[in-house]
Amino acid sequence: MGEFPKEIVPLSQEFYEQPTLELAKALLGCLLVKETHQGIAAGYIVESEAYKGPSDRAAHSYNNRRTARTEVMFHRSGLAYTYLMHTHCLFNVVSGGEEKPEAVLVRALEPRYGIELMKIRRGIEELKNLTNGPGKLTNSLGITMEDYGSSLTHPPIYIAKGFCPESISVGKRIGIDNSGESKDYPWRFWITKNKYVSRHQKSEYEINL
Repeated sequence: MGEFPKEIVPLSQEFYEQPTLELAKALLGCLLVKETHQGIAAGYIVESEAYKGPSDRAAHSYNNRRTARTEVMFHRSGLAYTYLMHTHCLFNVVSGGEEKPEAVLVRALEPRYGIELMKIRRGIEELKNLTNGPGKLTNSLGITMEDYGSSLTHPPIYIAKGFCPESISVGKRIGIDNSGESKDYPWRFWITKNKYVSRHQKSEYEINL
């Protein structure tokens, strides 16, 4: 799908200063890029979930829980928060600002650059299944725990301008059934009808842009 264009550059720090729910929506359509010695792989973010820290029982930082894992969430916005879930590395964007530990989980991408490299890493050929899940996308792009705490405003891992979705669907987050009332918060966002979204659950409502 073409070589990686040199004119693609990281978004500025200002982009990450948005409130967490707004950032989760603003990330949709943006290009997530990872550079490694194997090459560059990148895809458009098509699904995200917001986690609002101390007051959100589904968040790792609920009640201001500060551990070696969550430490980066207490730092400035625009850093990478990676963690392991069932041996899979998941990628989050730190938000909320210093001492306000919030984050946005990137759940799915639409593959764009380095697709052959993604296929090798995943061991599959089917384009649709390369990045349609939070563990799949990190494996495809080569995002690892070594990226923990990395700034997203410069290589090797960063987010760049992509495209503006026509419509965003809004619904409940996935896999957080044991988080009390938090499980019902409509803090999952995805590009309406995009085939790379991890799960097409029924949306609460849609936002036309």
